[in-house]
Amino acid sequence: MKVFYSRVSSTDGSQNPERQLQNLEGFDYVFIDRCSGSIPLYERAKGSQIKKLIDQGKLTHLECHDFTRLGRSTLDCLSVYKELTERSIKVVSRNPYIRNIDDNGKPDPFSECLLSLVVVLGSYERSLILERQREGINLRKEKKLYTGRQVGTIESPEKFISKPKNKKILSYLNKGYSYNDISSIIPCSKSTIVRVKKMSQLVLQ
Repeated sequence: MKVFYSRVSSTDGSQNPERQLQNLEGFDYVFIDRCSGSIPLYERAKGSQIKKLIDQGKLTHLECHDFTRLGRSTLDCLSVYKELTERSIKVVSRNPYIRNIDDNGKPDPFSECLLSLVVVLGSYERSLILERQREGINLRKEKKLYTGRQVGTIESPEKFISKPKNKKILSYLNKGYSYNDISSIIPCSKSTIVRVKKMSQLVLQ
């Protein structure tokens, strides 16, 4: 059974996975996850379906746009690669072209070497993005653009829950996502998630 897997970071539809979804003829399934790459593959909504196919012995071919779609770190990606190779499941990355098993059914040593380099570069790029985000936040704080709520004002539970970010947090809580998953998908602290949960309970009372 052949599966094509795609992941985009946005959960609100603002990122279009179309760039990754080309030439899909012959695939039995096309799975698309919309979540943070920090979530392990098998804990994602569609990634868990891939795991089921693996455990059932049905998956023979897993293909993706690039290998960084398959893990949250270098070790994660290499772990998935190693696991599927040991199970004789062909894994293919299109950009750059890498495959774990060649046309003769043997491990491809060049691809394995190239994969390590690609995944490391992908992790490095992600660390740079996060660092730029932190620098931007600190700069806004220095310029006092983060004013927050004024002392003495009271915000109703309904108003708090109606905020776009808090509505997203609540939707993931209702779907059974853990605090760790939510804080990865939506950049926020666990204390914010706890407050959203408490406020939602007050609204329902």
